[in-house]
Amino acid sequence: MTDTMIVTSDAFNDGEPIPARNAFCTACPDEHSKMSTNVSPQLSWSGAPSETKSFAVICVDVDVPTVFDDVNSEERTIPADMPRQDFYHGLLVDVPATLHSLAEGAESEGLIAGGKNPGKVAHGIRGINDFTMFMASNPDMAGDYGGYDGPCPPWNDELLHHYEFRIYALDVENLGLPTSGDFRGPDVMAALQGHVLAEGKVTGTYTQNPDVAS
Repeated sequence: MTDTMIVTSDAFNDGEPIPARNAFCTACPDEHSKMSTNVSPQLSWSGAPSETKSFAVICVDVDVPTVFDDVNSEERTIPADMPRQDFYHGLLVDVPATLHSLAEGAESEGLIAGGKNPGKVAHGIRGINDFTMFMASNPDMAGDYGGYDGPCPPWNDELLHHYEFRIYALDVENLGLPTSGDFRGPDVMAALQGHVLAEGKVTGTYTQNPDVAS
């Protein structure tokens, strides 16, 4: 059994809504949705074992629909009981063991069409998040999305989305993933196996559907 760490954010409390400032999209009465400021939220963590050699920081939406046919379609909704899947919004590995927080904006200072470059930064290695897949068919937005990109759930989804900001304390200084950042969420989860000493998370909620209580 792994130990449990305490994870907090200055932007929101556990179980409460993520501010639009930290989201990729925000509700817009005239057009349902519009681009937001996409600033990564501040995160802090404590309680890591003394033998920790690095951290991994992952943001995942655990409520993404498994069928996209009716996503953002007029006069249609995505039922709350539809099966759901994980969607990775941020991947940061090989974070130094001496680091116990990320400042607001450390993983995204704004919304960039085509995404931020993955790869090595001063505080770790950024992987490729799932906006890369989601935006692939949009010529104005397609690209490799590195680092963090915030919530943008379908505006016609009847389910409130939950975003888990997970911190893993690891027994290795690096996970052996490419320093170019050419890796995805499942690659990180596979690399973590057998190396987790402790973990913790803070969960924020988000919706663009005015009929869904946040």
